[in-house]
Amino acid sequence: MLELGLKTLIAYLLGSVVGALIVGAFRGVDIRTMGSGNAGGTNALRTQGLAFAAATVIIDFGKGWLAAGWLPGFAIPGVAQDPAVARDWLAVCCAAAAVTGHVWPLWHGFRGGKGGATLAGSLLALAPGLLVVALGAWLAVVILSGFIGLATVMAAAAAAVAAGWPPIASRALFAFTLAMTALVAFAHRDNFARMRAGAEPRAIRLWLLRPRGPAR
Repeated sequence: MLELGLKTLIAYLLGSVVGALIVGAFRGVDIRTMGSGNAGGTNALRTQGLAFAAATVIIDFGKGWLAAGWLPGFAIPGVAQDPAVARDWLAVCCAAAAVTGHVWPLWHGFRGGKGGATLAGSLLALAPGLLVVALGAWLAVVILSGFIGLATVMAAAAAAVAAGWPPIASRALFAFTLAMTALVAFAHRDNFARMRAGAEPRAIRLWLLRPRGPAR
């Protein structure tokens, strides 16, 4: 269990490196004080522009991939591989810890982003097919509704449904995607509140099925 505990802790610390806050430190800005207050790619794009947002997403996506794809196989000096811990469960525990670290980062006062990019990076490492499903669901919801937050939650849910489908079924992946859907939905609770109040902004350029006239 030592291997599981240490690697899960390392994954959490890795997840706590939040892209928007790292990039913002070089620019002298904290985007948690701007726009929606979220330290994620969407708020980075709206408040700081494309280059800032791209760097944010690369960092957040990359740490998810590292946590799920590289860390489980990394040999920690002095720590033997534990035969009692299944490799697939170790990988999803590391992935979950990274997403959790992004949402509640130790290095940034436990105020981070909402986990979408980090979850996507972990899915690329764990099961690329699930990432394809998630991206398809994300795009469909954005086209239909224009809401990025809703699309992110529905993408996580679509991955969970696919993970339970017999050709892809894996207990570890199914448990991971279910847990991450709940976490991502919780992280987007403010978005849902703004949607109910009619105050949530929409991605106008991606909202292809919007009604005629200005969007609210």
